[in-house]
Amino acid sequence: MTQLVELALICPQERVEWVSDALMELAALSVTVEDADADSPHEDALFGEPGMPVPRAGWQRSIVKALFEREAEATEALTTLMAQEFGADLHVQALVSVDEQDWVRLTQSQFAPVSITESFWIVPSWHEAPAQARTIMRLDPGLAFGTGTHPTTRMCLRWLARQGQAQGGWQGQRVLDYGCGSGILAIAAGLLGATDLTGVDIDPAAVTATGHNAAANSVSVQVGQPELAQGQFDLVLANILATPLKLLAPLLCAHLKPGAPLVLAGLLDRQAEELQAVYAPWLALEIADQEEGWTLLAGRR
Repeated sequence: MTQLVELALICPQERVEWVSDALMELAALSVTVEDADADSPHEDALFGEPGMPVPRAGWQRSIVKALFEREAEATEALTTLMAQEFGADLHVQALVSVDEQDWVRLTQSQFAPVSITESFWIVPSWHEAPAQARTIMRLDPGLAFGTGTHPTTRMCLRWLARQGQAQGGWQGQRVLDYGCGSGILAIAAGLLGATDLTGVDIDPAAVTATGHNAAANSVSVQVGQPELAQGQFDLVLANILATPLKLLAPLLCAHLKPGAPLVLAGLLDRQAEELQAVYAPWLALEIADQEEGWTLLAGRR
């Protein structure tokens, strides 16, 4: 039986949803939330009436557990979280190896087809595509984040689909997916017509995953480390986190052709204004979409 690595964090209730979302974007295979005070006098019964949503995202003191394939990924995720503004609210409970338990079955039960627009769907390989789907991306959970379930990814895909429809597709466009993860954004651009696609990521697992996923969708993507991105592009997408997006501002803007759009995601609503100020010397970023506390920014050089 193979070994996975479990990262367990003590997290206050108001941070549970953000931390859970961030962990999934940081290559976690799965994330679960438990009551840190379970089986104690402070245990809190957290459930709603039948058919009603759970009233809160977590307990007053929650344990957020994330499974990773390798210890290096768990450590990198922990370092990234602790560097965020809410990092001081988190406390590490454990970082341990655990036995894998029918991961395939558990994964498949958690992932269903995802609707981006009425006609554009992300469909795992074990599902049939919905009848209304006209553009279909086949994508399974794997070594790198990005399956279309997270709000930041959905917003990027929605932007791509709607802008592509408004301008008659992305045919002939040179597209850069910076921090490509699973390659989902580059692949989507390809399915929507773009033919000159580049995906870059500092994580070798992401490079591997992007290549595999692109091949599975019959899309050609040049993929590698960040130095692979050369010259200027008709569209640059970066779905990362707020801190690296701030540091990457000069580089990302230098990759834009005059008039080309830049799309940024991975930032919370309250971080949007700061990102707009950082990018102001190059372009005016506007809020293009918002979902579940996350913001998508877009602007043209």
